[in-house]
Amino acid sequence: MSIIHLSAVASQEPSAADLAGIELEWPLIAAELDLLDAQIAFINAGPYASPLETRRVRRAQRRVLEIGRELGDRDPETEGAA
Repeated sequence: MSIIHLSAVASQEPSAADLAGIELEWPLIAAELDLLDAQIAFINAGPYASPLETRRVRRAQRRVLEIGRELGDRDPETEGAA
C-alpha cells in the first residue's frame, strides 16, 4: 500500500515559474552535488584520506557558499523583469 497518491501528483505539471526557479538555482544544485561527491569520496577513503581529498571537500563547500551568497544577493524584482 502506497501512502503517495500518484494520481494527485501526476496531474500537476511544473509551471513556467517553477521551471524558471529551478533554472535559476541550478548552479547551486550542481555545486551541492559536487560537494556530496567530494564528501562521499572522503568518507570512503576513511583513515587513508589524503590532504587532496580534504582540500576538495573544502573547495566544494566554499563553492556552495559562494553560489548561495550570489543567489541570496539577487533582487527578485529585477529577476522577474528580465
